[in-house]
Amino acid sequence: MTRIHISEVGPRDGLQSISRVMPLEAKKAWIAAEAAAGVPEIEVGSFVPPSLLPQMADTAELVAFAKGIEGLAVAVLVPNFKGAERAVAAGSQKMSLPFSMSETHSLKNVRKDHVAVLGEIRAIAELVAAQPPSTRPHFEVGLATAFGCTIEGPVDEDNVVRLAAAAIEAGAAEVGLSDTTGYANPAQVKRLVRRVKAEVGADRLNTLHLHNTRGLGLANALAGLEEGITTLDASLGGLGGCPFAPGASGNIVTEDLIFMLEAMGCQTGVDLEKLLKVRGIITDALPGEPLYGFTPDAGLPLGFAQVTA
Repeated sequence: MTRIHISEVGPRDGLQSISRVMPLEAKKAWIAAEAAAGVPEIEVGSFVPPSLLPQMADTAELVAFAKGIEGLAVAVLVPNFKGAERAVAAGSQKMSLPFSMSETHSLKNVRKDHVAVLGEIRAIAELVAAQPPSTRPHFEVGLATAFGCTIEGPVDEDNVVRLAAAAIEAGAAEVGLSDTTGYANPAQVKRLVRRVKAEVGADRLNTLHLHNTRGLGLANALAGLEEGITTLDASLGGLGGCPFAPGASGNIVTEDLIFMLEAMGCQTGVDLEKLLKVRGIITDALPGEPLYGFTPDAGLPLGFAQVTA
């Protein structure tokens, strides 16, 4: 039986993409409810300057709160070494640094070219290695715009493979492939996953971060699974997008992804009926904010039974 690890990124990727700021208590309720539904990992925020993303100003408080939830892996995004220092100080258990394969996007997103980002990766890896083993966070590099860029257009796959290897050489524990702009298609996903795994090792690429901009999110997820991907990022209600990638709309919908996986016979450990009720927290805290997903609208089919351990 295949076990797929779900990482909920809505509290970070979803909320950074909208102008309103969700109240701290509502964020806590969201995180607690998803954890209670069995979601094993939640990206609770990002350590970026509040002046740039005020939606993320309370990330340290959310890390402290989420760490109190038994069994939950607490993840954050860090844009640079300073962000990583804050993440380590807060006690984050997993850190992800976005490394855009499009250098133009990298300059827009984190204001650094490829050489500078690799320098940040080395510095963060040294910081992580200096922490006591018991509190050392897992350090992943997300290869953003790996499938295409709204600014540059096509991204050279040879460069993605080369930069993936460079990130590992610089000290990242693993890399993930991110379809930041919703450009990917299933054939491309299969090809690039296969190529990066061959370059860095099968155990160094486990995660896909996909967007549903053109309706191919679940198809791309399935393509990744067929190539050995075991972790999939998703966002409740499909919230999300990159503020520095014009036209990049939301992530794949957590509810739809889990329904697909469970219907296929994969195990997620997530109680889908409980998860569907979590949307109410978002609609109450952010009235009028568009949410997406077919499963929440249609409901679960008659006789649907989830996989149990």
